[in-house]
Amino acid sequence: MSLIDDLSALIGARNVIGPDGDVEPYVVDWRGRYHGRADAVVKPGSPEEVAAVVRYCAENKIALVPQGGNTGMCGAATPMEEGRKAIVLRLDRLNRIRSISPLGDSISVDAGCILQTVQQAAEEAGRLFPLSLGAEGSCQIGGNLSTNAGGTAVLRYGTMRELCLGLEVVLPDGTLLDGMTALRKDSTGIDTKQLFLGAEGTLGIITGAVLKLFPRPRKRAVALAMAPSIEAVCSLLAIARGAIGDRISSFEAMSKPQVEIIKKHVPDVGIPFELTLPWYALIELSDTLESTDLDGALEALLGEGLEKGLIEDAILASSEAQAESLWRIRHSVSEAGKKEGYVVSHDSAVPLAAVADFVTRAEERIASVDAEALVVMHGHIGDGNMHVLGIINRDGTDSAENVKKRAAAISLAVDDVTMELGGAISAEHGIGITNRERLGRVANPAEIALMRRIKALMDPLDIMNPGKVLPVA
Repeated sequence: MSLIDDLSALIGARNVIGPDGDVEPYVVDWRGRYHGRADAVVKPGSPEEVAAVVRYCAENKIALVPQGGNTGMCGAATPMEEGRKAIVLRLDRLNRIRSISPLGDSISVDAGCILQTVQQAAEEAGRLFPLSLGAEGSCQIGGNLSTNAGGTAVLRYGTMRELCLGLEVVLPDGTLLDGMTALRKDSTGIDTKQLFLGAEGTLGIITGAVLKLFPRPRKRAVALAMAPSIEAVCSLLAIARGAIGDRISSFEAMSKPQVEIIKKHVPDVGIPFELTLPWYALIELSDTLESTDLDGALEALLGEGLEKGLIEDAILASSEAQAESLWRIRHSVSEAGKKEGYVVSHDSAVPLAAVADFVTRAEERIASVDAEALVVMHGHIGDGNMHVLGIINRDGTDSAENVKKRAAAISLAVDDVTMELGGAISAEHGIGITNRERLGRVANPAEIALMRRIKALMDPLDIMNPGKVLPVA
């Protein structure tokens, strides 16, 4: 029997796409950077079917690339391993909301659930699932967990690592590990689920998860402020944390060039200011108590910012529609960057006290190695995660070789600043293919060696998403 026949026998012929079928959407990443190949695309409909496919691949030493919504930024879901058979394993059919517990503030879901679906299910139960990011209408929970996604609400709720209570995982030998627990406290040995959070499918395939829910905010206030410097934005954050505390759910920053390219390329986004200042801060407060005067608290913060010269103007959303319009600006950064040119993206995290220094030094270093690059920045300033983007080849005339050379020089410059300030080169996007070489250059060698030992122990045949995360030896 052929590979396609074998896989069809396991999960049904209609759930298997052969190499002569329409595999293109599954072998090219979202940004169009990586064009891979696959001998088959499979779409199992249950954890047991996933396990059956994995066992088959282990027996035949076939590479497996787990793929959710294929919205990643680093090529982790693209099959790129040369010289061996490879299968893309899509999780779209694993899309059930298994159960929800308002009392326990938890929800059990399949890994193929769209993030927005989980948000809506929580809302219908009077609860909140707080992860929010630009791709929430298409990204899947398994991918969010596998990259330890952060999004815009980390300041208050944490990353996916903090939002996950339990996991169901298919191990590289096909064993189905059921860890779907909703326990908040459990000290019975090693917390094995941590191995798979942020591992990008290199140690196993996440098929289900138990996630934390929170009381649903009944009131929120949103404002967009324009500031004369990144230092001023950081100072405004410090004042906000002291005065408002945990009611701050998001505190985002965008540079003027970032907002300018959004205005240029995403015409349905309304920019409420003339773009005369270098920085823009998007602030959201939320509370479960309807009686809380969040508008008043945010207005007072903005007033103090004006008095101290930290901002020069601001708009406080007067309706939910206006609040969503302001957030639409922030969620358009990826779309705008992709249309502007070749984006050399960085997902750096530095200590909060070093954010302003990082921004200034990163821009200076990029200019020193590539004066023609357009530097744009946006980020979750409240948790120290700033995305520095060097956009090159804006007219499309650069050769592929020169683009690669310029991108490497820009990344080297940003990584140097990141490490000088005690940071990390990836806060939430992961490593995938894009950042393997960078990780090898900056990471502690002992830590890389430990990662290799864990990978060799758990996946001795190297079938789970090979060629990703770990630097080339």
